[in-house]
Amino acid sequence: MKHRIVVLGAGYAGAFAAGNLARRLSPADTEITVVNAAPVFVERMRLHQLAIGQDLASRTLADVFAGTGVRLRLARVTGIDPGRRTVTVTGEDGGGHGSGYRDGEGRGDGELAYDTLLYALGSSVADHGVPGVAEYAYDVTGRSSALRLRERLAGLGPGGTVLVVGEGLTGIETAAEFAESRPDLSVALAARGELGAWLSPKARRHLRRTFDRLGVTVHEHTGVEAVEPARAVAAGGRSLPADVTVWSAGFAVHPLAAAAGLEVADTGQIVVDRTMRSVSHPEVYAAGDAAYAIGENGRPLPMSCASAGFTNMQATAAIIARLTGGEVPMTGLRYYGNHISLGRRDAIFQMVDENVVSKPWYVGGRTAALLKSGVLKGSGWSVDHPTFGMPTRRRRLAAAPRRAGVRAAA
Repeated sequence: MKHRIVVLGAGYAGAFAAGNLARRLSPADTEITVVNAAPVFVERMRLHQLAIGQDLASRTLADVFAGTGVRLRLARVTGIDPGRRTVTVTGEDGGGHGSGYRDGEGRGDGELAYDTLLYALGSSVADHGVPGVAEYAYDVTGRSSALRLRERLAGLGPGGTVLVVGEGLTGIETAAEFAESRPDLSVALAARGELGAWLSPKARRHLRRTFDRLGVTVHEHTGVEAVEPARAVAAGGRSLPADVTVWSAGFAVHPLAAAAGLEVADTGQIVVDRTMRSVSHPEVYAAGDAAYAIGENGRPLPMSCASAGFTNMQATAAIIARLTGGEVPMTGLRYYGNHISLGRRDAIFQMVDENVVSKPWYVGGRTAALLKSGVLKGSGWSVDHPTFGMPTRRRRLAAAPRRAGVRAAA
């Protein structure tokens, strides 16, 4: 029987991991299935652009995995049974596997059995229990929520007020993008602390100058305690006008892993070892936002696209090595900098040290914007080429040690 690998989620971590596994492992011995609820790949780093009305190229997962041998299951994961090594899924049409889907694409309710599971379901917006966030706020953590915000902003006339809550990377990029694309709107950002406090002094000044140029109002040391239809309420009852409130005050993972009995951290993320293997269930690996992984500085990796890259490379390398009897290589788990878009023509690239403390220098302006554009284009190219141009049929097999009946492809 073939070794069954199931990848949950086809975001930055899951899509790249599935392609790497398909490129490296022989299809004669392995069967790789990706489960994802949406039929398209979501460029999460660009959802604020989608929300403000910019047209982004859409990549269907069926096209992404066409010819790779990866089976695509369009369904939502509803449960995991580590004891039986099964995943329960449900689809929109309830049709199950059937004809008409390319490369093993399937839909519908059912169970998937696995021998190795890679959990890469990502994260969603964290409301932190703040009243009104679920009912009245918008976010840019998913394609559907970004499209919902896009529709609302399209109907907002000149002079409309938009309040972005959260001074992290997502909040800063969202506020800048909205202000640049829609100068007819009044855009503000509510920060619990000082804007860009983690940046170097020069980069912080660059950020403030850019916000001033774009007309973004900043409310520092302002914690939002409630969201209402036309305003947000800060500490002490202070009212912040907002026809639209965009919540970007952190991320949260789905409780699915905890409900399945996997060992999780207080955040709900799966606790993994240095190779991204679950410490409680060795047949389960985690990557991306769902993994509670410790970086080289001894601290948990933050939820970010960069972490998705580190962890998916480490997880796939470990899976391949263990299935083929090789030594598990170690991928570096260290950040080198933060890259912040400030609209289409400006950005900040802030270098950090091993403790993720900003170094004195940074790159800003048009140069940094071009660098960020290159990063986004590179990620897009990688999605379009998940197996890096491997032949679709015959592949030479390496003379690799065997283990569990699996061969490594050349």
